[in-house]
Amino acid sequence: MFNPTDFPKPTLISANGVELEVFEAGRVNAGKPIVLCHGWPEHAFSWRHQMDALAAAGYHVIVPNQRGYGNSSRPTEVTDYDIEHLSGDLIALLDHYGYEDATFVGHDWGAFVVWGLTLLHPNRVNKVINLSLPYQERGEKPWIEFMEEILGGDFYFVHFNRQPGVADAVFEDNTYRFLCNLYRKNEPLRAPEPGMALINLARAETPLGEPVLSESELAVYVSAFETSGFTGSINWYRNLDRNWRLLAKVNPIIQQPTLMIYGDRDVVAKSENLTKFVPNVEVVNLDCGHWIQEEKPEETNQAILKWLEQWEM
Repeated sequence: MFNPTDFPKPTLISANGVELEVFEAGRVNAGKPIVLCHGWPEHAFSWRHQMDALAAAGYHVIVPNQRGYGNSSRPTEVTDYDIEHLSGDLIALLDHYGYEDATFVGHDWGAFVVWGLTLLHPNRVNKVINLSLPYQERGEKPWIEFMEEILGGDFYFVHFNRQPGVADAVFEDNTYRFLCNLYRKNEPLRAPEPGMALINLARAETPLGEPVLSESELAVYVSAFETSGFTGSINWYRNLDRNWRLLAKVNPIIQQPTLMIYGDRDVVAKSENLTKFVPNVEVVNLDCGHWIQEEKPEETNQAILKWLEQWEM
């Protein structure tokens, strides 16, 4: 297991009207930036297994705690977490380092941000690598409205929007238990329970499956969320319908070379028509669940480095 004391020390960088806590590796490789974007409820630490491998391959690795996370700024306005602000933070990071463009890597919500960033600022993204969450087609109905019709009011995306503050408080009252119960792999199938699944998870006394993190690794996440709370990060969900509107007028096709990495046992569904919107995509499937780069760090690194190498030739 990774020793958290080996993780780089952060720098606070002013960007786009906020301060971002940024971790780096391979600074000597200036000129070849790769930006790693975490998901929810994650932290820059989720990329600990990738940073040195990418630095050794010649990349300047830039890993922010995005707004709402860790010691980065946590604005109070919900709309300060929409896709324009989140992608604007990443553009401001590039500007800070003097980079015209970069390769962007995202997992989970970080993948959503990288997809949106590439649509909104295509000239600042040279390659895309996303894990877990494929491109989300913008249908005729706003995303939360659509989910509510199909999945009901207890689905966590919908619950976060329709009952603001409720889940946030439960997670904050049970931070260790929630994160311990969430970061699991090889979980047995179980019948759905009534109520909101993540609130139930935060209160469950016994975790299922096997832990993804060691106790010292889990402590990094617990400490971060005990400091930040959960509201800032959950506000990302509260902008989904706003994002749906903000993306209405952009060209929906991602032209950049793209690597999509799925976990075969991930609860997030694979895309059936990915190439329709991402024509230059290569897909890799790994035998794991949702926490891909932490469950299968070596396989993830091999997939990323092999794919990057072919674009260097």
